[in-house]
Amino acid sequence: MARVWVCVGGAVFFLSCLVLHACYSGSLVLRTFAFYIPWRKENTLFRLDLGWPKYSEYFTGSTFSVAVDSLNGLVYVAQRGDNIPKVLVFTEDGYFLRAWNYTVDTPHGIFVSSTPYEQSVWITDVGSGSYGHTVKKYNSLGDLVQVLGTPGKKGTGLNPLQFDNPAELYVDDTGEIYIVDGDGGLNNRLIKLSQDFMILWLHGENGTGPAKFNIPHGVTLDSVGRVWVADRGNKRLQVFDKDTGEWLGAWDNCFTEEGPSAVRFTPDGKYLIVAQLNLSRLSVLVAPPSGSIGDCSVISTIQLADQVLPHLLEVDKKTGAVYVAEIGAKQVQKYIPVHSRTPAFEA
Repeated sequence: MARVWVCVGGAVFFLSCLVLHACYSGSLVLRTFAFYIPWRKENTLFRLDLGWPKYSEYFTGSTFSVAVDSLNGLVYVAQRGDNIPKVLVFTEDGYFLRAWNYTVDTPHGIFVSSTPYEQSVWITDVGSGSYGHTVKKYNSLGDLVQVLGTPGKKGTGLNPLQFDNPAELYVDDTGEIYIVDGDGGLNNRLIKLSQDFMILWLHGENGTGPAKFNIPHGVTLDSVGRVWVADRGNKRLQVFDKDTGEWLGAWDNCFTEEGPSAVRFTPDGKYLIVAQLNLSRLSVLVAPPSGSIGDCSVISTIQLADQVLPHLLEVDKKTGAVYVAEIGAKQVQKYIPVHSRTPAFEA
């Protein structure tokens, strides 16, 4: 596939590029990239991999989330739209492999749990149809394995467990599951489930105080046993002990303009990668040491073009690459650590 680059420098801060892809079908596909060139010098930790994916026309809907199977080198993208495949599967090099659409209504979050013995794809579904308001487990080929919640029926119940617009989940290495439930629905809660789907603990009240939420939108774990929640409506990250559910603290000083919509850690545990949806911004924060939360500190930012709208993101635990699902641009972009040997620009 050949590429033709046309770049125009506008204001001092931005470089806009139009990329014409000559695709295998013989047609031309136009993609637009906007790069932020900071006026002040800051740490540059990631760079855009313009060679991913190889063919962008597979993005046919609004790309809401992305997950990485680091063990097998696969990337899963969940998109929304009518009469389109809801899940796309790519290699980490950007080649399209397959798509599936079984029992997926309106995907919001997606997560891959991969071991040498099993690869599971988890999807939070916020649709109003017969598969909506659920958290579902699939195998890597898209076969439905498990459904949590009451399909097609939103609710607040715990027995049986019900959801209303579950936003995202994270599955740790032990198989325990952390779910943030409440992307604007009835619920504003964080739930921890055991391997056999029993509730171990939860925080579940709307509000602004400690352990209360207003649109909990993203969840992840760090390497020292802490759960981090993107409390989007309250413009903060909240932190909990993974074993007891004890509230450990919150970061809000980095989010005065807009709350975080997504959060993940780099493989070395040194940094958090945070997305802010309406600001179209990615920020790199310094992770706190064990035993302390401290204050939030931003060391680097990636300012995307207006209306790109980074929604959820994932970090490859093996390579450190960051994949960002952009609902405005309707694509997933890949950022690679600056020390990576992968070329940033591919002709």
